Amino acid sequence: MAWLNFADKSGAETPEPLLSDMIDGWSIEVMPRTSAKIDNFRAILPQGTRVYIAHIDGTPIEDMVATARRLHAEGFSVMPHLPARSIASRHILEDWLKRYQGEADVKQALLLGGGVTTPAGEFDSSIQMIETGLFDKMGFTRLHIAGHPEGNKDIDRDGSNRLVDQALLWKQDFSTRTDAKMAIATQFAFDAKSVTAWADRIQAAGVTIPIHVGIAGPTRLQTLIKFAISCGVGPSLKVLQKRAMDLSKLLVPYEPTEVVAGLAEHKAANPHSLIEQLHVFPLGGINAATEWMRKHGSIEAMAAVA
Repeated sequence: MAWLNFADKSGAETPEPLLSDMIDGWSIEVMPRTSAKIDNFRAILPQGTRVYIAHIDGTPIEDMVATARRLHAEGFSVMPHLPARSIASRHILEDWLKRYQGEADVKQALLLGGGVTTPAGEFDSSIQMIETGLFDKMGFTRLHIAGHPEGNKDIDRDGSNRLVDQALLWKQDFSTRTDAKMAIATQFAFDAKSVTAWADRIQAAGVTIPIHVGIAGPTRLQTLIKFAISCGVGPSLKVLQKRAMDLSKLLVPYEPTEVVAGLAEHKAANPHSLIEQLHVFPLGGINAATEWMRKHGSIEAMAAVA
């Protein structure tokens, strides 16, 4: 881990983590329609970057597979979303997996409940998809699951974390029975303390699956507040509202510097933390997000796309 030394009030030097310690190895999320605007991902992403493909309800599977095929051909590690409540049956899930594997050599997936409230068929949760046994049967090497540092009111409507925690512990048990590597990919957050407190809490409860923390790429503050409200983030929304009260900050784009610095500081002080790397939601555009990550990443990461 790289360090900078800063003198404290006593004159002694104390190590401070660099942003690049947290940024190296980041992943990013795209959609078929946003990825179509990028001429060549190799010009903006480090070689081998994991690229999640978000599956918005109603997106044709043909568009998802075509995007996966293109990204794979350009040399990236492709991880499509599989939203349980948008998949009508086990047969359709198996068909999708066969398409992804046969046409784009996909061997990893992000398993989600999904953004819709009414299931299209027999699946209501990612656990039910896992229980089909299809992912192990078809040789998936990596499975990521959703993490909710600030809770999920669609699941725990009483404001607690009871059902979310139960599901996470079930998936922790599954991680000991599958050959696939697993990680927790979280919703984006703007408050590092809420994320690190959650990471410490689930680790104390017995979770050992590494965490990939979601952050928002640079964009307008108004855009972030809109997304924060729609996604139900709590402490993070308060952080944004406080920022909005400062007119000088309202006029400049939001950048994730503070939250990334907070995560890096926690990881430096707690090297055994489950927090492993960052996952970028390019809410202000893919180019803006990748440029910020390149600017603050290590020389090695920048050289990969030079």
